[in-house]
Amino acid sequence: MTEIHDLTAVQQAAAVRNRELSPVEIVEHYLDRIERVNSQVGAYVNVTGELAREQARKAERVVAEAADPEALPPLLGVPVPIKDLNMVQGVPMTFGSTVFDDLTGFADDNVVTLLRDAGSIMIGKTNTPEFGLPCYTENSVAPPARTPWDLGRSAGGSSGGAAAAVSAGLAPVAQGSDGGGSIRIPSSVCGLFGIKPTRGRVSQGPIVPDLFGLSTNGPIARTVRDAAVLLDAMTAQMPGDLFMAPPLPDGESFSAYVDRAPGRLRIARTMEPVVPGAEVHPDCAAAYEEATSLLAELGHEIVDVPPAFGPDLVPLFETLWAVMATLTPVDPTREDRLQPLTRWLRERGNGVTAPALLTAHAQLQGALRGAFTAMADYDAILHPTLAQPPVPIGYFHDADPAENFERQKRFTPFTSIYNISGQPAVNVPLHWTEDGLPIGIMLAGRLGGEGTLISLSAQLEAARPWISRKPPVWTA
Repeated sequence: MTEIHDLTAVQQAAAVRNRELSPVEIVEHYLDRIERVNSQVGAYVNVTGELAREQARKAERVVAEAADPEALPPLLGVPVPIKDLNMVQGVPMTFGSTVFDDLTGFADDNVVTLLRDAGSIMIGKTNTPEFGLPCYTENSVAPPARTPWDLGRSAGGSSGGAAAAVSAGLAPVAQGSDGGGSIRIPSSVCGLFGIKPTRGRVSQGPIVPDLFGLSTNGPIARTVRDAAVLLDAMTAQMPGDLFMAPPLPDGESFSAYVDRAPGRLRIARTMEPVVPGAEVHPDCAAAYEEATSLLAELGHEIVDVPPAFGPDLVPLFETLWAVMATLTPVDPTREDRLQPLTRWLRERGNGVTAPALLTAHAQLQGALRGAFTAMADYDAILHPTLAQPPVPIGYFHDADPAENFERQKRFTPFTSIYNISGQPAVNVPLHWTEDGLPIGIMLAGRLGGEGTLISLSAQLEAARPWISRKPPVWTA
């Protein structure tokens, strides 16, 4: 028997337009699953049941009154949870921290407005680590986010709750954000497809400043098509945005690339970590080699290349990351509520002088000039997404802050370089270990090249479909 959560987001939207499913049915199905399953996976920090029901009833009326169902919004009636780093007016928001246990959203982030305009239903806020700083989702606000493939292991971060929700069938798709790998990391450990768009593709406004251009909103989904449709809904540039992505041609959409053959591409590959001391686990190396073989089978040219970035950039990125940790305002009387890692990062960030920060930023920009030249001859670049398989809960969080941070760097030595460069990058869930753990591979593209990555990923998905794989909690 096909359950509602077995349907993709695109299939759910089509069923709503065709009046085969009502938005109310869809919302009640997910609310019931969340009540039964969320305690196992730690996906949601706040479930907005009444708001979701109200929006579902409104969507039902819109469908009933529609003269042309095909003109309805593309995600009408489809639940899309929002990460708890993004503000939703009237909905509690924690930033993953007990520092903000009494904060209610006083505005909508631009991405929230865009998703609402696309017809989606706000079903809840997903779990995130404090201020979105770590690559795992453990905090003092909610239980840890766990990968549904092994409940003893982390769902990654910082969009860990979002990925756990989609992987466990508690949402068809989810909004996430990525400042150092925070969409691609949880997508990898939860067996999902995730897109970090080009810098400036999705508005970061209006509340949170985007000073360095490291972070962007993006989609997490079970299929390439769902992710592309969600990215279409999110894509916009708003007044005040600091960065502008290369525009799509007039009339184009990202979802159109799903059905467009990529042609023969020239794809670079490297498995050499930028982070000193990082070692690629055999399971991650196997996923990388299998992806290489599949790409070659599909007719693409594969070229081994050295890393475009060197280990000298790691301390520069750390400087930016530490300063970013200071940008969330904290009441001095609540500083003692902060996680040890957050306090440690903020202390480092507060010790950075303005000249040191500007120098680090300038050196990163200077390194990009040579890197872009080195990457210019390739349509995409292949890496392992992560250097290790999903790790046990507490692997990072239970260590002292300095060791915690070193472990995170060795776990994620490939992702942050594309936050520095602003290039789009995706996680593709092509590999599972003998123990049933998902291992992703990462493909990065040219600035503005999301379409190529979507087309290539759809080709890989058609050749090695992954949606039939379901974690143990799927049938709960």
